[in-house]
Amino acid sequence: MSHEPFPTDGTAVVTCGLPYANGDLHVGHLRGYVGADVFDRALRKLGQRTAYVCGSDMHGTPIAVNAAEAGVSPESFALEYHEQYRETFPKFDVEFDNYGHTDDGTNTELTREIVRELEDAGYVYEKEIMVAFDPEEGQALPDRFVEGTCPYCGARARGDECDEGCGRHLEPGEIEDPESTVTGNPAEYRERTHKFFRVSELQEYLREFIDRLEGTENAKNQPREWIEGELRDWCITRDMDWGIDYPGEAGEGEDGLVLYVWVDAPIEYIASTKQYSERAGADEYDWEDVWKDDGGEIVHVIGRDIIQHHTVFWPAMLHAAGYTEPRAVAATGFITINGKGLSTSRNRAIWAREYLDEGFHPDLLRYYLATNGGLQQDVDFSWEKFQSRVNSELVGTLGNFAYRSLLFAQRNYGGTPDCEVSEAVAGRIDEAVAAFREAVNDYSVRGVGQAALELARYGNEYIQAEEPWNLVDEDPERAEQVIRDCVQLSVALAVLFEPVAPDTAERLWEQVGADGDVHEASLGAAHDAPAAEFGEPDELVTKIEDERVAELNEKLEQRIAESASDEESADDTDDTDTDADDDTDADTDDTTDMDPEPIADDRISFDEFQALDLRVGRIETAEPIEGADKLVRLEVDIGVETRQVVAGIRQLHDVDALPGKRVVIAANLEKSELFGVESNGMLLAAGEEADLLTTHGDAPVGTKIR
Repeated sequence: MSHEPFPTDGTAVVTCGLPYANGDLHVGHLRGYVGADVFDRALRKLGQRTAYVCGSDMHGTPIAVNAAEAGVSPESFALEYHEQYRETFPKFDVEFDNYGHTDDGTNTELTREIVRELEDAGYVYEKEIMVAFDPEEGQALPDRFVEGTCPYCGARARGDECDEGCGRHLEPGEIEDPESTVTGNPAEYRERTHKFFRVSELQEYLREFIDRLEGTENAKNQPREWIEGELRDWCITRDMDWGIDYPGEAGEGEDGLVLYVWVDAPIEYIASTKQYSERAGADEYDWEDVWKDDGGEIVHVIGRDIIQHHTVFWPAMLHAAGYTEPRAVAATGFITINGKGLSTSRNRAIWAREYLDEGFHPDLLRYYLATNGGLQQDVDFSWEKFQSRVNSELVGTLGNFAYRSLLFAQRNYGGTPDCEVSEAVAGRIDEAVAAFREAVNDYSVRGVGQAALELARYGNEYIQAEEPWNLVDEDPERAEQVIRDCVQLSVALAVLFEPVAPDTAERLWEQVGADGDVHEASLGAAHDAPAAEFGEPDELVTKIEDERVAELNEKLEQRIAESASDEESADDTDDTDTDADDDTDADTDDTTDMDPEPIADDRISFDEFQALDLRVGRIETAEPIEGADKLVRLEVDIGVETRQVVAGIRQLHDVDALPGKRVVIAANLEKSELFGVESNGMLLAAGEEADLLTTHGDAPVGTKIR
């Protein structure tokens, strides 16, 4: 691994968090897979040798639970979804070089081999632990089979994660007041021997690793709390029947244990790369160049809920087993629908198959997901916003420029005018290429798309300012120059836009009669000469009408209402979401449901409200609190003084980006102490995502809010 700017002499691999074979795909999933696909295509444009690999995550307790409820084997349950994913991804032009799954022979063999390497290196040991057990069913309760109270913050928690509280990863036996999710009865703890990975011995390595890791800020900053704090060893086995058997001396399962899903799931990245290498041939692509010879450029695109696994456990395992560490981890934000949390159980989702059934081109959604904010930012999807982006940017900017330019060129010159591109336009294309290159090295999928869109904006301004339709008679040579420039801009747009909208770029490439394949074309092809003659162009993108949006909104609202009705008639049974589950490599994007809470019945008087001293503040410094997953210590200037405030926003905001932000502070609350740190005030924020309250204008720091 070089850490040199792309393209490098090394061999790259791009991966995306494995979809959990437990439910249908929706736009929340597609954001990650499209983003990784865009990045991989952009690397190829730079001339980087790369492969894009992935696979279905087949193991884990949620699949076992849902398969049992469906009356089928976990294998057949998971394989059905695996086949669905394998068929669906290409329909969105998400083109994996290899797509496998964690239960296939390659991953099984490689997982056992790596675990043996960890054992041989002294990183695995046995330990007696207390494991939750359902006495009524006579079975152990790993992970999602047990729920209870988080020992760290007291919130309701699952067996492997405090998902509603502090967000900590929980080891077997840690959860308090355990209950069996199988029967709902209290569980009991029994002693059991399990295998542990000595992550604690790799703390110094992980500190150095996180300092050199590239990618998004959330992926680089969030893990520091775990790495700098008390790094605990990791239980890597479970009492289950479904999974990869722990490798004994003869290779068979040992004492009925299977490997924890977070051992074999990321190893599928290696296994899938190996399968591609075996199919393509080592001369074309050698998987060992990437994963074993420390020359690989490994880039993981994941959901932000699985950052810890990819930046702590995974690199520790790779390093201990003698494999190459990741160069970069890029973590996406969540997807909301119409401003509310994506909820598969309430059918508040835009399903992948639904989008295709509505007849929309996949490039429209690819563009929306790839360019709607930075990769790590949350993105809200609504049909109105989708329509607005498509109509204004794809139709009004890029499509409009290409169509009017090529139509004018064809009708007046039969194709490309016989002259050279002007220096000004050639220079502007070079600027777009440089912006594209910079975006790739910044892991900015949005920047890749913006490089093309900004060039299209320039093209529109250029043709509008020059008015070649008036120059044809007044200054024919100038008219030819302008149209020659515009045709070349169209060539460049096809090259630059291909990673984001591959089919649209291919059609534009064909319309200008360019040679070769736009998907294989490098950035240098932005200057390739178009054909001297070409036919009349077609419009690349068509407008989405208001009536269509109204129809889609009505369908969505009806689905949500029907699901709510079904819930009410289900005697308040638990709302089991069969979507991809975040105890594996899945990027669920299922945020907490954000239906408004009911207004409190108890009223307060005006005088009571006036007693609140709310002030405009400005964050001066921000730093994580050691040992606390969610807490940040802030120094906030409130005009008359600077206050120390502790806020639970660490996992929801980029801590390094907080200084300088204006916020609203409740200044006259009693002081409190959190994790041994005094808090003198309260930061005001909205909703589960801690949307920080601020002022619309530039009210001075210290201004009282009335």
